[in-house]
Amino acid sequence: MPSLSYEPVTYEELSPDRRPTLTQALVPIGVMLGLLTLWMVFLPIEEPSPHMPLLWSGTFTGLIGWYWFDRSWEELYEGIIDGLQMGMQAILILMIVYMLIASWIAAGTIPTLIVYGLEVLTPSVFLPVAAVLAFGTAFTVGSSWTTAGTLGVAFIGIGTGLGIPEPMTAGAVLSGAYTGDKISPLSDTTNLAAAVTNTDLMDHVSAMRVGTGVAFGLSVLAYAVLGLQAGGEIPVGQLETIITGLEGSYTISALTFVPFVVAFALALRGHPAIPALLAGVFVGAGTAVVVQGLAPVEAWQTIHFGTEPATGVESIDKRLAVDGLSGAMWVISLVMIALSLGGIFERTGILAVLAHGLARTIRGVGSLTIGTAVSAFSMNVLAAEQYMSIVVPGLTLRNLYDEYNLDSSNLSRAIEAAGTTTSALIPWTTGGIYMAGVLGVPTLEYAPYYLLGFLSPLVLIVMGLTGWQIRFQEHAGESAGPSVADVQPNVDDN
Repeated sequence: MPSLSYEPVTYEELSPDRRPTLTQALVPIGVMLGLLTLWMVFLPIEEPSPHMPLLWSGTFTGLIGWYWFDRSWEELYEGIIDGLQMGMQAILILMIVYMLIASWIAAGTIPTLIVYGLEVLTPSVFLPVAAVLAFGTAFTVGSSWTTAGTLGVAFIGIGTGLGIPEPMTAGAVLSGAYTGDKISPLSDTTNLAAAVTNTDLMDHVSAMRVGTGVAFGLSVLAYAVLGLQAGGEIPVGQLETIITGLEGSYTISALTFVPFVVAFALALRGHPAIPALLAGVFVGAGTAVVVQGLAPVEAWQTIHFGTEPATGVESIDKRLAVDGLSGAMWVISLVMIALSLGGIFERTGILAVLAHGLARTIRGVGSLTIGTAVSAFSMNVLAAEQYMSIVVPGLTLRNLYDEYNLDSSNLSRAIEAAGTTTSALIPWTTGGIYMAGVLGVPTLEYAPYYLLGFLSPLVLIVMGLTGWQIRFQEHAGESAGPSVADVQPNVDDN
């Protein structure tokens, strides 16, 4: 579980003379959204990326903090460092996963998975099967990121061979991966959500299961329908051409699964993600040497600079051509800029003021649930890090849940259902950047098919408005009655 070296500043901790007003806090937010929209949508840029708008937004917010809120450069710099520390695990995992994918392609692990998948799967069942297998993998290892960076890459290749659009495959994989992650007691974000809300871990997991299960079940049904429409008939000889091309370029053998088995065995035994994935890189390099016949120097050069497949099948060559460690730098630079901006937002008090303003609008359990969902999603947009989508609303709103006599598992469930699951929908969050990078599909292209990202918050809101699965402190673990939207807070008269 990620350890927090600091707690984000709260509204009460801000001195009144240095506290932004709600209007002042909204100014840099509006500037950021305006710059992103201008750069990404309206300017004639062939391949726009959010690097520069986020950099300008950070500079503008820093100046605002300096002149309006009396923040020194030292304070702003500390905010930047705190933001980077919050995302350091994500940065390291990004570097390792880019090496891992290159090593597993060189080792033949991913090509073998593609060949075996093409031999047993059909277009009509591929999407729901991909979602279910991704769910099982993520639940087992407790990581949506590990699942997407390994199994997800192979599924993209299989889907390409079956004629399934890459955004659809990416959406199905992410729906399964995030579902398994959220109800796994091994997940870092699951543990973090329980910790910041003072909720027993298994109580939190129990609270997550029903709503997440409903959202995932609806997603799988939708993928089954999409699969029937998207698959169609595979052109005669297409699969044979792809399989022949892969077999001509790689040794297709069960031995190539050794890196996969080692990495997942370490994860199952409770080892942290970074050493488990790094072990997969080294074993992948060894497999490339032993099974595929690469020279050791050639194997590590491939891991550093990327793969250059030559199967003779353009669609597969495009999918298997990855950049290795050197390709991670573009992604990491974006992550660092976004995290720095989030740190400045936090240190200037902007996030605390926005959270406080949202809390003041809450009038019942239904609006409290909606407010928590909005707060968690907003932290993804503003802080660019899914951990902040858990920590800020978790710390800010937990007293309100006590006032409404609600069990803390309602809050822990809400910040996960609307925070962690929506991280992959925002192009500049660590989640969105990572998933787009490893799957090779831009965030805005897979977003319409990442159904869990929409259904999970929607089911959560339905729970809050109807009282279904809402847990009160006097009856922890029992569902509330059908009408809780008008429940008044439990506050003392004095």
